[in-house]
Amino acid sequence: MKVLIDTHILLWFQSLDNKLPAATRQRVELSPDDHFVGQASLWEIAIKHSIDKLKLDRDLPTTFALIEEAGFRILPLERAHMLAVATLPLHHRDPFDHMLIAQAKAEGMHILTADPHFSAYDVSLLGRA
Repeated sequence: MKVLIDTHILLWFQSLDNKLPAATRQRVELSPDDHFVGQASLWEIAIKHSIDKLKLDRDLPTTFALIEEAGFRILPLERAHMLAVATLPLHHRDPFDHMLIAQAKAEGMHILTADPHFSAYDVSLLGRA
């Protein structure tokens, strides 16, 4: 099963945050090859870090390197994903979430998120983090 990880789940995973349930952490750790991080999440982290809206435990290059070292596969932004964003209803206005939803739909992936807004979209959610 292919799983696209929402940005906050990724950050909780990396920082060992207790907001991420132990069962979810264990699931991600046991099968990292099936877990993807979207380039949109990397973009979101970079933007929010640059405007001091997101504090990281380490510098940005190290943060990104550790994502790949952990075995996560990076899902690039493709033209089909960008076109899919245009078809999504505006249940909320987060452009990063919209891209993750569009990517998951286009690639037949599940999304791992704790964001309640995702349930308003026709996308497969992997439980609730």
